[in-house]
Amino acid sequence: MRKEFVAAFLEVARRDERVLFLTGDLGFMALEPVRDLMKSRFINAGVAEQNMVSVAAGLAARGFQPWLYSIAPFVTLRPYEQLRNDVCLHNLDVKVVGNGGGFGYGIMGSTHHTLEDVGSLQMLPNMKVRVPFFGEDVADIVELAHQTRGPSYLRLGQGIARKGLPAPFNWRKLANGNRAVAICSGPITKALLQLLPEFEANAIAVYDVSQFPVSEIPAELVKEIGRCGSLITLEEHVSAGGLGQSVSHLLLGRLKNPIQYLPLSATGYPSGKYGSQNWHWEENGLAGKALKDRISAFLKNKKDRPASLPYQPEVEVSQ
Repeated sequence: MRKEFVAAFLEVARRDERVLFLTGDLGFMALEPVRDLMKSRFINAGVAEQNMVSVAAGLAARGFQPWLYSIAPFVTLRPYEQLRNDVCLHNLDVKVVGNGGGFGYGIMGSTHHTLEDVGSLQMLPNMKVRVPFFGEDVADIVELAHQTRGPSYLRLGQGIARKGLPAPFNWRKLANGNRAVAICSGPITKALLQLLPEFEANAIAVYDVSQFPVSEIPAELVKEIGRCGSLITLEEHVSAGGLGQSVSHLLLGRLKNPIQYLPLSATGYPSGKYGSQNWHWEENGLAGKALKDRISAFLKNKKDRPASLPYQPEVEVSQ
């Protein structure tokens, strides 16, 4: 999604002289168009991410809109204290862009992976976290971040074509189904979509979540989950603080009947080895045969399990 981000950011930078770009000494063969357009508004802060965030906070306090760019863990976890104290507690208009979210940097290993960023950053006051799925989502999210005052984080990963689907928002429906509802976030969503033909027709309804914190679940989706009686969440993130916890927390108390739940999240490095992003997905049971087997067993368990309670179609939807 890096190319899509550069194109979208250039459109914003051309219109708004307040926009600045700070990089942590990264961007070779990618950010040259940004450097050439912005000239003095392009700042290479060097390998000093904590300082880069504090400088951005000062610039934002003077009325600028700084955008910070680096590999995802370098621009989120390394300067976490500065993001909290200098940016978020003052609700400053600083935009953070992390490239290669999740296992995106593959063979470069755990120091370049970030499986904790969504949970860590959405806990900070005023911070909005956005995780696009399609390549075309990036332009919409960049524009939204530019127009919305306050700190935000954009997690870039692999992108595929949107093909006429609506712009990113929470609860965008990507596939219909009646046996289970799957709620996914980010590029890992494609791993499930690729497997849908392996299951019976219309088995799994798939929804996409791209913005955190997640503050509500639409009443119609709550009803759909209740009718199916089964929920799957899928994320390229550890379970703590991620999509699964957010969704299950919001559902608690809104369903009259118990449902089956399959939370699928990253576990890290079971073998202690590193490989491509897709390899890590499969080792974590988030893609390929491993994901198919986990979902197949989940759906079979639903089929074989006798209903413990009669189904009640009405659900509690009060906030």
